[in-house]
Amino acid sequence: MPAEESSAAACGHRSRATAPISRAFPPRLLAGAGTGAPVPLGTALRVRSATGARRPAVPRSKGRSTGGSRSPRGGGARRMYERVRRAWDRPLTAYYLILGAGLLITVLGLVMVYSASMIKALELDKPGTYFFRKQFLAAVIGAGLMALAARMPGKLHRALAYPLLMGTVFLMVLVQVPGIGMSVNGNQNWLYLGGPFQLQPSEFGKLALVLWGADLLARKQDKRLLSQWKHLLVPLVPVAFMLLGLIMLGGDMGTAIILTAILFGLLWLAGAPTRLFAGVLGFAALIAFVLIKTSPNRMSRLACIGATEPGPGDSCWQAVHGIYALASGGWFGSGLGASVEKWGQLPEPHTDFIFAITGEELGLAGTLSVLALFAALGYAGIRVAGRTEDPFVRYAAGGVTTWITVQAVINIGAVLGLLPIAGVPLPLFSYGGSALLPTMFAVGLLIAFAREDPAAKAALAMRRPGVRWKTMRRRVKKRPSGER
Repeated sequence: MPAEESSAAACGHRSRATAPISRAFPPRLLAGAGTGAPVPLGTALRVRSATGARRPAVPRSKGRSTGGSRSPRGGGARRMYERVRRAWDRPLTAYYLILGAGLLITVLGLVMVYSASMIKALELDKPGTYFFRKQFLAAVIGAGLMALAARMPGKLHRALAYPLLMGTVFLMVLVQVPGIGMSVNGNQNWLYLGGPFQLQPSEFGKLALVLWGADLLARKQDKRLLSQWKHLLVPLVPVAFMLLGLIMLGGDMGTAIILTAILFGLLWLAGAPTRLFAGVLGFAALIAFVLIKTSPNRMSRLACIGATEPGPGDSCWQAVHGIYALASGGWFGSGLGASVEKWGQLPEPHTDFIFAITGEELGLAGTLSVLALFAALGYAGIRVAGRTEDPFVRYAAGGVTTWITVQAVINIGAVLGLLPIAGVPLPLFSYGGSALLPTMFAVGLLIAFAREDPAAKAALAMRRPGVRWKTMRRRVKKRPSGER
């Protein structure tokens, strides 16, 4: 290099010999280098080549915003959307949604059972906490079952399918034996266990049908037999109809509707042809029509859809007072424990119509919170079923999701006056240990399936003590010495 150029570079003046450096490095790194003053990032830099020709610097992309210029309109909302989308797509999203929504629904249900059942317990000359204590005991046992199901491997879940099905069928047969079965509200579907405890075996029939049906369809899929309609229907549909027949002998049509929905969900996931699916659906609808038409009680419930007056003989008393409870709640309710309808006006305030008491005491905010929790649980179940490659997990997760969401829709629809009163509780929320125990076990199944996802399993392994810190140390060592 000539002496003039070296002396000029030493004095801090820009020369033609420095042009290759400006082309090799970004303008941001050269801003202020050798001049003592930073070059504005919005200014187009022009450098001279070694031959003296003026060449423009590489222009920035138009869509990229810099610190010195204003971000484009909507950039903040777009960045927020991208953050939410990335957080929503994380491997453990379904795991946290199932665990959090399931526990929150159960805890909120305990609070509302205590509030809604106090007056009913006093009417029966019981302590005000009578129903709450029974529900709390069932919730504690159910939490243990949920934790057990969440830790059990898939092979053990499949091994429980046949014993659970046979045990449930045996108990449902015992219900119809005179002197053993009990009748509650006109339905012969209870077993007396001694003291204040009763058992409804049909609630465990939902879990049995999900596990057994998922195991059956998974084994047939492994053998590539589901393309034949006889293997698709037999023995799944006959066994489901047997369970439905035992339930209908006791007159419990609400539980029969839930089992039918589970059957249709399994057939849909198995890829049943449209005509075959429509045929089974049409046959079930015909049976339901006959059962409703031949029962005056069911016909009166059907006539109460959208009723605003109790009607002749107060046939729509329960449906109308459920609407009254929701209407009097307003935005934020009258306050926890301040319900008026639970003072003898609304039948079954802590079981089938606990959602109405929730709307009266917690208002629209409380009811929307419950709906949001069920929506999150349903979305997470669908996500687990859609992202797995294990056929058993797909069928079982889809069956559990169908069971919980359809039952919630039927219960809430009846309280809102949009559907006939079917007599089914709100899952994880209403009073009833027989309904709470199998439902919490089913939620544990979803948690186990969400944990078994390869990406979720890797993410959980990273959270073990010591793993994350060692990983971060290895990443730091790989960085260049001058990079921060």
